[in-house]
Amino acid sequence: MKYYSTRGNDGPLGYEEALLSGLARDGGLYLPESYPAFSDDEMRAMADLPYAALAGRIMSRFTDGELDEAELAAMAGDAYAGFTDPDVAPLHHLNGNIHVMELFHGPTIAFKDYAMQFLSRAFDRALKGAGRQAVILGATSGDTGSAALEAFRGRDAVDIFILFPDGRVSPVQQRQMTSIDAVGAHAVAVSGDFDDCQAIVKQLFNDHGFRDRVNLSAVNSINWAR
Repeated sequence: MKYYSTRGNDGPLGYEEALLSGLARDGGLYLPESYPAFSDDEMRAMADLPYAALAGRIMSRFTDGELDEAELAAMAGDAYAGFTDPDVAPLHHLNGNIHVMELFHGPTIAFKDYAMQFLSRAFDRALKGAGRQAVILGATSGDTGSAALEAFRGRDAVDIFILFPDGRVSPVQQRQMTSIDAVGAHAVAVSGDFDDCQAIVKQLFNDHGFRDRVNLSAVNSINWAR
């Protein structure tokens, strides 16, 4: 599976290259060249799989052999081992065709834990394989920041900087971000709003010399793997 920029001037990249690059160098977003489909029989076979095994099976279609299904499932299992419900994302039937899925069982009680906890393991593997360090930069208006900092805290190959608008996130979210005491995890208050934080992120990603020098990457939704 190869990944190309939506602006057409960057790619093809493999899955891990797209993961570590975050934003495409031409300012676009990386997307896969095609979207895998599952047959009805395949979907029925997946219906009773545990969460981590299901994640591994689906994601393996997008990694095209770079990471196989078993390795992806193991990474997902490790990512979700600390969640407070063994089903990870339990589904409850209310009535008729109405069901409710709980997405608050991660360490920061935000649904973004589900992506971030896996993403940190994916970065670990990719950086180890490439023999690289990385600087992750992101902007948040709330729960993305705390989920990202919690997931990447203490990672050997990563320093993470999350920008947030000072006084414009909830007290709980600000305490979650600023109380993480771990090497390499940095919460940065910015005078302004979320758009100001995002503008700083985009400016630094567009500075290709700086980007290459520090191996800049992203965990906001601009990153395909997220």
